[in-house]
Amino acid sequence: MKKTEPSLIITPEYRQFIEELKDRVVSARISAARAITHEAILLYWDIGRGIVEKQQSDGWGDSVVEMVAADLRQAFPGSTSFSADNVWRMRQFFLAYSSSDFLGQPVPEINSRGFKASVPPFLGQPVPEMTNVSSSAVSNKNHILHLLKEIPWGQNLLILKKLTEPTARLWYLRATAQFGWSRNVLLNQIKAGAYERAVTEKKTHNFDLALPEHLAEQAEEMLKSSYNLEFLGIRKAVKERELEDRLTSRLQAFLLELGYGFCFVGRQYRLSTGKKEYFIDLLFYHRFLKALIAFDLKVGSFEPEHAGKMDFYLNLLNDKERGPDDQPSIGIILCAEKDDVDIEYALRTKDNPIGVAAYELQSRLPGSLKGKLPTARQLADVVRGEMG
Repeated sequence: MKKTEPSLIITPEYRQFIEELKDRVVSARISAARAITHEAILLYWDIGRGIVEKQQSDGWGDSVVEMVAADLRQAFPGSTSFSADNVWRMRQFFLAYSSSDFLGQPVPEINSRGFKASVPPFLGQPVPEMTNVSSSAVSNKNHILHLLKEIPWGQNLLILKKLTEPTARLWYLRATAQFGWSRNVLLNQIKAGAYERAVTEKKTHNFDLALPEHLAEQAEEMLKSSYNLEFLGIRKAVKERELEDRLTSRLQAFLLELGYGFCFVGRQYRLSTGKKEYFIDLLFYHRFLKALIAFDLKVGSFEPEHAGKMDFYLNLLNDKERGPDDQPSIGIILCAEKDDVDIEYALRTKDNPIGVAAYELQSRLPGSLKGKLPTARQLADVVRGEMG
């Protein structure tokens, strides 16, 4: 038996070779798992489409679904995918995403960074035809199928089960595909109203005044109108330092709430003018904006002087910490309450990009009341209308 040469095992070249091989194995496994997911989603789509088309063309009734499920289980006894319930879901899956209501929406194009970009073609695979859709809807089918096949079946079913509004479904499909949300994370995001906070609620900032148009759009996507900090478990008033302590101790959850691309730099980040020291509560770097993001935490309501303080911090960051290829630093003031009118006046004269968002420590309404009461924005619009 040939003996292993000890000198070979301990060389840096050999260790690097092994690390490269391990990375390749992991990459291959991920690619294989992704390919299996893609094919499974297309299979379930085809089964649902076939059932719907036969029901429409041949007048088959609903009983065909259970017959198909039984015959597939008999043909493939080792598979667990063909229960009657799951085949019903395949039919619902096709109907939901081939409907004119869903396909008639404008579909924002995305890339892995989460910003608007061109979606790659369907990798040369045949695209199943969709029935009863308008010409404008047909133009969206490649984008929709690209999203659906990027998401595991469990996440697809969760979106179908928990959501009925087409625009909300599309938003969660995009977010799940971009961020790789597990079922538990997706469920928590839905329960926390991530769609409503990211899309339907007004965001307050001066990005359009302080940044070039293309960068302002990306910064606008990065910012949320409010942040759900329910995961901190706070049920009473706290001081700002305690809020900061809680956030850094639950950093993984906070990063998930912030969104894709945030990298933690430090807390109480020190800046100096030479004679005096200043400290930023939380400092992050955004990989895709290529900008430092400074957070200032406030346990009370937004005050105009908060914007001046943040503007000062951003000047220091740009002069002392900003890299040669970095974009201008961005500030986010995270407070318990905010008034949009106050913010508009406070940010109007600021040269640096600043956003203001509120945080929530617990759900706003019980689930039974969600959607039945007006939002804060709707109430404000009514009040302003009466005052005008």
